[in-house]
Amino acid sequence: MRTLLVLLTAIVSVKSYLDDCSVGLLQDDDDQIKKIAFMAESEILGFENMIEPVTAFRSYDTLTVTCHMIDSGVIALFGPQSEDNAQIVESVCNNKDIPHMETRWNDQPGKLTNTLNLYPHGPTFSKALADLVEARQWDTFTVFYEDNESLARVSEILKRERELSISIKQLDAMGTGNYRPILKEAWRSGHTRFVIDCKVDNLIQLLQQAQQVGMMTSRYYYIITNPDLQTVDLEPYKYSDTNITGVRIIDPEAEATKRLVGMINQKQIDLELDPSHAQIIAPHELRVETALTIDGLNLLRMSLDHLPEHTRCGPEIACQDKKGWIHGSTALNYMKMTSFDGITGLVKLDSEGHRTDFNLDIIELSEDGLVKVATWNLTDGIKFLVGDDDYDLHDLSFVVITALTEPYGMLTDSQVSLVGNARYEGFAIDLIHELSLLEKFNYTFIIREDKSNGSKNKVTGKWDGMIGDLIDKKADLAITDLTITSEREEAVDFTTPFMNLGISILYQKPQKAPPNFFSFAEPFAFEVWLWLGGAYFIVSISLFIMGRLCPSEWTNPYPCVEEPEFLINQFSLRNSFWFTIGSLMQQGTEIAPIAYATRMTAGIWWFFTLIMVSSYTANLAAFLATENPDIPFNDVYELVEKASKSNIKYGAKNKGATMNFFRDSNNDDFKKIYNYMIANEKQVMVGDNKEGVLRAEREPYAFFMESVSIEYEIQRHCNLSKVGDLLDEKGYGIAMRKDSPYRHKLNTAVLKLQENGKISDLKRKWWEERKGGGQCSGEVESQEAKPLTLKNVGGVFWVTVGGVAVAVVLVFVEMFLHVMKESIKHKAAFWAELSEELKFYMKFKGLVKPVRLKKGDSKSPDDSDKSEKSEQHEMQGEANGRSYGFLPELIKQPLE
Repeated sequence: MRTLLVLLTAIVSVKSYLDDCSVGLLQDDDDQIKKIAFMAESEILGFENMIEPVTAFRSYDTLTVTCHMIDSGVIALFGPQSEDNAQIVESVCNNKDIPHMETRWNDQPGKLTNTLNLYPHGPTFSKALADLVEARQWDTFTVFYEDNESLARVSEILKRERELSISIKQLDAMGTGNYRPILKEAWRSGHTRFVIDCKVDNLIQLLQQAQQVGMMTSRYYYIITNPDLQTVDLEPYKYSDTNITGVRIIDPEAEATKRLVGMINQKQIDLELDPSHAQIIAPHELRVETALTIDGLNLLRMSLDHLPEHTRCGPEIACQDKKGWIHGSTALNYMKMTSFDGITGLVKLDSEGHRTDFNLDIIELSEDGLVKVATWNLTDGIKFLVGDDDYDLHDLSFVVITALTEPYGMLTDSQVSLVGNARYEGFAIDLIHELSLLEKFNYTFIIREDKSNGSKNKVTGKWDGMIGDLIDKKADLAITDLTITSEREEAVDFTTPFMNLGISILYQKPQKAPPNFFSFAEPFAFEVWLWLGGAYFIVSISLFIMGRLCPSEWTNPYPCVEEPEFLINQFSLRNSFWFTIGSLMQQGTEIAPIAYATRMTAGIWWFFTLIMVSSYTANLAAFLATENPDIPFNDVYELVEKASKSNIKYGAKNKGATMNFFRDSNNDDFKKIYNYMIANEKQVMVGDNKEGVLRAEREPYAFFMESVSIEYEIQRHCNLSKVGDLLDEKGYGIAMRKDSPYRHKLNTAVLKLQENGKISDLKRKWWEERKGGGQCSGEVESQEAKPLTLKNVGGVFWVTVGGVAVAVVLVFVEMFLHVMKESIKHKAAFWAELSEELKFYMKFKGLVKPVRLKKGDSKSPDDSDKSEKSEQHEMQGEANGRSYGFLPELIKQPLE
């Protein structure tokens, strides 16, 4: 603040002497904020300003504009940003001895003549980035770079003499703006640590696409080298635990930064800009290039204090002659010797015009936004602030509270008396021990006798259980089956979950169902039996109709008689049903189809029978070989529905996270469960998991419990099982007081144990190997045989339908051919013959068909008698139950 007051006093005292001093800005970008800031600050300092746009890669135009500004009497030029244009301006300024102020990245190590670069010196900035990577102790990571300038910025990282596994990938060589392919490639490689160097405008798109690919989670770590990181909106990534680290050179909380931002916003109001073009900014949105330009103006103003008052401004020089500004070299030397605290921190140039001495802030993304966690300078390197990152746990002593809940904490079985931590064993005990080996801290266990994890009193707002012990500073850490919930996180901090889980149901294994009286029907579902009966009926009727319509099925009852007077048909209605049932039972009948259509139908029906009988036999064997269990319920919804009818009770651990889950749920069934547990608290709620397991084993009691605890119990109680899917997803964590400085260290240690497989080993040890674990793992539960449904055998039904359809077509083809043959034989009209045939077929009476005589033939009285008698015999045969044909009768006639 004192420096700012001195600076403002100096500005007022010299302003009257700077009325003729002009400064120029060559702008080859569309940064409106930089332009307005240049105008506003130069006016405050007493400079006249000239701002001229130039186009990148148009050298002659840039040269023309530069000469025009020099002819107009500028004493210093700022910009431009592109390298080609900057070299032209630098060449002209060197010739005219005019100071050239650069605010861009320049990694040239050589001495600058008339150019002063206010941007942090390239090699020095690259060293700061390498120090940051080294401080994170990364040995395997991927470097994403954008272009040659970007690659030069991370060069120092690649030069470090350490055993590193580094993958280097260019982000978007074609400039399409699509970074997903390279991001997916990195995702498939399994790398989780990345160094990103790109322009700030491209960084916005890159982070968005990384989130789309699924790389913005707690598994991934990013170091972003662009010092404008704080100007990017990181709101979408704050709550996903994404690990983003960056650097900045502007402190948005500094008074100088706030003053400059206020001046920029006020200048836009004074200029009465169109609201659609105005860009009101916040302190954290101020970009480095704009801030460096303002620092350059102040540096120039300070150097002019050392020049003669009456000749310091308005140099009369022209771009075409050889004459330069007489005070140019002097002004440059004074600027190199001047240092002050500006918007970008300490502004100090070396003798070659580079800014090698500067300070950087190391920032990290948290739920509160970007937070400063360390500083960097050339002398001290990275120095972490007193907080999570540099909090050393070495030789610290923690009081760790736990509960004697299997398998997390248990008393050690020993024949001798034990003291101290040796009295306890279990998963949580071993986990704390492994963390202590990593972070070199000491610990002492204390036991929570009532095994209460902690719940909040709605009236007083106070916590009990282990959470209350942490808040009351009776313990430093709490570990057991302690679930991370939003309510608990408001009171204490948790580490990264060391185990993921969800709520499920512990219940007795289902008993074998008693045999069913109709067990023989179980291989097929009820719908299949219905379709089977329908197929039998339809095929039988189809055979009956086809038999009447097919001429080939009307046969001569007396093969020795060449021209019979009548024909018979074997497919009566009874015979049709008998034929299909005989095939279905695989017994056969004496009936043999003759026509193509009936044979086609019979073949399809035999194929249908083959598949159905084989499927039935195979599934019947499966039903007889397996024990179909009598399952009382399959999930939580069936439990709620059937509990009262089946006399099943259900409950959970009293005042635990499982109970609170049902209390806070918006699901109607879950609300019913909570209301039932509260109404019957004494009958269904238990004090700890062990009591709930015993009740589930001895009575019809469904115990709601965390899935990992259920896995532990069913390894030891072979008559228990897990029922249904998980009701939620959550995790167990180590709890500590709010804003504990060692949270980050413990988080990192937990992640290391997860990465090296130590936590998995501990779980296998305590779940499957120790304390009776594994004794139920050899049991193989027999899977229940399921009846076949239409999804299993529907295809054979459709094949049967198709076969019958083809047979129907063959019926009409055969009938039309027969009618055509008869019409030619009897010299009658086709349609008349067809009509007569159809009339006979549609009567559906009798199985005897009279044979039509040729024209000119006449029936004798004896023939008429025979015909009448044949009809009588047919009726008699039907009455006696014959399947087809008629009874022959010998008739005596006198010889003629």
